[in-house]
Amino acid sequence: AAILVIGEQEYMSAEAENRAWIDLPGAQLELAQRVIATGTPTAVVLMNGRPLSIPWLAEHADAILETWFLGVQMGPAVADILFGDYNPGGKLPVTIPRTVGQAPIYYAHKNTGRPPDPTNKYTSKYRDVPWTPLYPFGHGLSYTTFKYDNFKIGATSLRGGDSLRVSFTVTNTGSRAGDEVAQLYIQDEVGSVTRPVKELRRFERFHLQPGASRTLSFTLGPRDFSMLNAEMNRVVEPGYFKVFVGGSSEDVQQQRFRIIGPVVDLPEWP
Repeated sequence: AAILVIGEQEYMSAEAENRAWIDLPGAQLELAQRVIATGTPTAVVLMNGRPLSIPWLAEHADAILETWFLGVQMGPAVADILFGDYNPGGKLPVTIPRTVGQAPIYYAHKNTGRPPDPTNKYTSKYRDVPWTPLYPFGHGLSYTTFKYDNFKIGATSLRGGDSLRVSFTVTNTGSRAGDEVAQLYIQDEVGSVTRPVKELRRFERFHLQPGASRTLSFTLGPRDFSMLNAEMNRVVEPGYFKVFVGGSSEDVQQQRFRIIGPVVDLPEWP
């Protein structure tokens, strides 16, 4: 097997060190292509201070370990993961684009007037790459797998001052014990000002043995449903909302609920 350590030099991500392209610098992609072309099982260790555009590696490498630039114990930590002595459970705190032309790209973007639709030419997408990121915010794999089910919400209709209980079950469906980071997002479908397509509201990291399950419960309150209106007042507006749960911002299940009644004014700080 080959362990291919590639990426950026640390000085490339310092102050006043911008890059116009976010591909692998120099001849590193050619190096990776030649190594993988030999048929040798190859794990790529990425060292970088910014998201890199690596669609070829994503398609052809057997594994990719994102290490960023860590501290003095980086070597032992990476070795433990590569040799399987530790099962990683990290999740991306950023969105990884397929190409620099997608930047800026982030999970909490506003919707467009024509959301992407593969069956309709005249919608917001690209001719040459998918509109989706290479790796979404919150994504991260491990040496085991997890299944989400039994997703329930406490009500399908509530008032702006009420709370909503959300519960779901996560099961370790693989053969290794591991950590998962469950994530909960919401979407205010229509507001008096434009709203993001998703907003992270809760997350929890936990450990599960093979075959074990855990039921998680989160309570969302008025501040979770609130927004700043055009007058910069924090309010909860009536309308339809979605709540999403899953292992990343894209790998989610969803349910819909409605807030009814008048607009609720909230203090800016609790």
